[in-house]
This record gives sequence, C-alpha cells and structure tokens, in this order.
Amino acid sequence: MSPRRSRTLRPLRHAFHQLDIVYYDAGGLERLLPVEKAREVRFETCRPARDFPTYEGQDHTPGSYWAASSDTVLDYESFLEARWMKLLDFDAKIACFAAQPFVFEGVDADGPWTHYPDLFVRRSDGSVLLLDVKNPEQLDKPKVQLKARRTATACQELGWDYQMVGEPDPQLWATVEWLAGYRRPLNATAPLVDLLLFRAQHPVSIAELLSIWPEPDIERAVTYHLMWHHRLLFDLTRPLRDHTKVWAAPVPERA
Repeated sequence: MSPRRSRTLRPLRHAFHQLDIVYYDAGGLERLLPVEKAREVRFETCRPARDFPTYEGQDHTPGSYWAASSDTVLDYESFLEARWMKLLDFDAKIACFAAQPFVFEGVDADGPWTHYPDLFVRRSDGSVLLLDVKNPEQLDKPKVQLKARRTATACQELGWDYQMVGEPDPQLWATVEWLAGYRRPLNATAPLVDLLLFRAQHPVSIAELLSIWPEPDIERAVTYHLMWHHRLLFDLTRPLRDHTKVWAAPVPERA
C-alpha cells in the first residue's frame, strides 16, 4: 500500500518565490527538494503522492487503469483523466507515465500555493511532459488559469513541457478507445502476427487483409492488437472502418 499525504501540508517557508517538490520515492520514503534539484528524479518510478477516497454522492469518478506501455496499474480521479491515460498509453512517442507523481509547494507574488499535477509523462526521447486534466467548463476560471501559469513557470525552470487539457479530440478518442480493448498481450493467437504483417507489406484495407478467413473474428482481434501497438500503421485522422487502409510498420534496423 502506498503511503499517502494528508490534506494538511507542512508550513511553507516564508521566502519570496520559493518552490519545492515533495514526493515519495520507490521505497515509500517522503522526500522534499527545491524545484531546481528535482529535474533528474525519475518520477515515473515513484509512488503516488496521494490517493482518491470513494464515498457516496461524490462528484469525481475514481478508478484504476492498466497501462500496456509499462505494465502498471495507475489510479485516476475521473473518467476524463482515464481517457488521457489511454491516449498516452497509445502514443508511440510515450515511454511511460505516472499519476499524481508529486506536489508543488510554493510561495510567489500571489501568495502560498500547492498543486498535485495529474500526470508525469516520460517520452521515448527522455523528455518530460507534465499534464493536468481539467473539466472543460473549468478551464477559463481565474483560479484554474493561475494554477496553470504557476505550473508552467515551474516546468520551464525544470526544462519540462506542460499542458492543461480538457476533452480530447473526439475522432482520435473514438479510435483509441476501440483499439484499447485489444491492447493486452497475445497468447495462443501470437502465430497469426507474422502472417498478418506479411499480408500488409503494402497498404491494404482491413477487409482485404482478413479476406482469406471465412469468419475472421480472431484474426480481426489480432489486427486491432497490432494497430494499437503500432505494428500496423493507419490514418488516425479518419474513422476506423473495414475499408481503413493499414500497412506494416518498418522493421527497426539492428545495431
């Protein structure tokens, strides 16, 4: 069980423009660092800085998501946050991500502040994106905008990118939500992979790819699995249909 922070935070040091990061390392030890010393911390390996209580009548919709990219289970606070987890999990440029990785504790010209960012994202090239997920109806509120500015300033000091997001693109979300149902590892159906990739050496519709099987239910599932894992490529900007063209991803060159 991960250690959890209480709602009452330690008193902030009364210094102008002071900013710290508080987190739990992989062993569960609470640590505090000035923000400028935190850029090398591997927050994706740390424990969540807080959990989400469940109670009758609550507004949020907490739950858990299994990330195929890292084979980890992450807690989320809302269905909207779960959508962004799924989108990150699908993104080929993302190596891994963590939920509620730490808390900012700071003092600036507007006074003391604290903030738990929603998602820490490590890209495949090693760069970092910090993501806050917000109800679209809240995005323009002054308090939300102030929090976003403070967090963006902190990320700039850390050399990270920062985004505050609302609802994802509906077309992209529809496709990713569908393919996510096929993201888990293959077992008995794994031998079909080579045949499907061979048939897709050149762009081919999904219907044509599966045409050699009279009832290709299993082969279709494997096809969607390969699309989720980017072994079969396709146009993400268009609706996913049987006439969608797919083609095998280039095989990486061996060193």
